[in-house]
Amino acid sequence: MNQAVNLEHLSQYIGDAVVVSDVNEKIVLWNPAATRIFGFTEAEALGNTLDLIVPDRQKHRHNEGYSKSMKTGTTRYGTSVLKVPAKHKDGHMLSIAFTVGMLFDENHQANGVVAVIRDETERFAEERALKKRLADLENPET
Repeated sequence: MNQAVNLEHLSQYIGDAVVVSDVNEKIVLWNPAATRIFGFTEAEALGNTLDLIVPDRQKHRHNEGYSKSMKTGTTRYGTSVLKVPAKHKDGHMLSIAFTVGMLFDENHQANGVVAVIRDETERFAEERALKKRLADLENPET
């Protein structure tokens, strides 16, 4: 079968969130996994900026980095997995891990970003609990 894979079609069936935003940070693709992770429906997310899920204390840094990436066509994160806090529709905080990729128009100008996101909240909580338990075992109170 020699068919081109359509990102939007593919994104409907994977377990990780796929979020695509344009040069102005407006969300243009929001898959069902993004709804499951963040609580916002596709209709609520499309046309909004990424501020929808970026915690208030990270917004300035996020916006500066996004703007710089759009101007330069590069991201300092490359293939690195980023681990950051995010916010859910109901206001509770999430721990997410994601990768980003730059998107370009036919003139090779940056015109957006695609992010593939996984909710790591439960795993991060378990990891913190294990680290605390290990520290308690290594340093018992006297």
